[in-house]
Amino acid sequence: MRNLSDTLTRLKRLRPVPAAFKPGHSRLQPFAGFGSNPGGLKSWIHVPDTAGPGAPLVVVLHGCTQNAGGYDESSGWSRLADQFGFIVLYPEQQRANNPNLCFNWFSPADAARGQGEALSIRQMITAVQTRHRTDADRVFVNGLSAGGAMAAVMLATYPDVFAAGAVIAGLPFGVANTVPEAFDRMRGHGGPAPDRLAELVKNASRHTGPWPRLSVWHGAADNTVDQLNASALIAQWRPLHGAPAQPSEIDVINGHPHRVWWDASGRAVIEEYSITNFGHATPLDIAGSGHGEAAAPFMLDANISSTLLIASFWGIAAEQPKARTRAAAEAHSIPSETPLNQVKAVPFPQQAGIQRTIEDALRSAGLLK
Repeated sequence: MRNLSDTLTRLKRLRPVPAAFKPGHSRLQPFAGFGSNPGGLKSWIHVPDTAGPGAPLVVVLHGCTQNAGGYDESSGWSRLADQFGFIVLYPEQQRANNPNLCFNWFSPADAARGQGEALSIRQMITAVQTRHRTDADRVFVNGLSAGGAMAAVMLATYPDVFAAGAVIAGLPFGVANTVPEAFDRMRGHGGPAPDRLAELVKNASRHTGPWPRLSVWHGAADNTVDQLNASALIAQWRPLHGAPAQPSEIDVINGHPHRVWWDASGRAVIEEYSITNFGHATPLDIAGSGHGEAAAPFMLDANISSTLLIASFWGIAAEQPKARTRAAAEAHSIPSETPLNQVKAVPFPQQAGIQRTIEDALRSAGLLK
């Protein structure tokens, strides 16, 4: 654990942000009256005309300093929902709970089944299922950073609710119980031994399986949440699925290394993307996604749409043609034992320059460190 002065220094850096990113027009509608709401969260929803009874439900959790409308405008989740007929639910953090609008994934009062923010999100899901008759077997959750860590909380504490989830630049469940511990884990310091991680999930509920499938996304140059957390997420969920230590499939998609683990039946249960030359943000494909993604703080172009590919992994959206998105894995000669952060993928033209320009602008505005 870091010493007290180091923790205080980092706490000072997390000063409240004056206002979260606000889109010019939000496609989301308020979703109220969903329960006792012990976590004190707001809730927003998008119900497309294409989503009838039995539609899938996707829960999206924004990152620190963000809000629901801004995250949706950049990620394009509601527009993708229009195309493929699923409902999108956005829990939203409040400054009364966290001055930087982070979900409190590290707080035992908010990260346990039946209480706090986790229970508020569960109540929202139940209310959507009741009002819109969504498919109880096709509920999914994903998020960025603190929202990604909270997505891991929901998968661990309510594994009976979710078919699958995705964590972008987030952390495993149960690795921190205080703010100093959260800082340490974000930087890859300390935490449970890898062989203890799965036990944290098993002990979070009485569930015995089957377990939700998982998509893990992390920037290879993320200096906010260390990429070791992506490896820890895989170490946490792989034993639950009985998946082998080595990946079953390795390829490169749009210049970014991608690995997949299968269970004993040959079903893809875990996947991992390491986004080349990419920092702490949600990866977007602004020019080619087809559903209107847009750059914003911590929402950056990487010529790959995490929104579309996550939905495709879950089985609720059609993936882009493979000739467009996939590079030949053979050409990269990637041995299965090679750590993913050592795989040298070929970035698309101009990718590094565009990203550097955006990140420099965000740093100048004090929005990215």
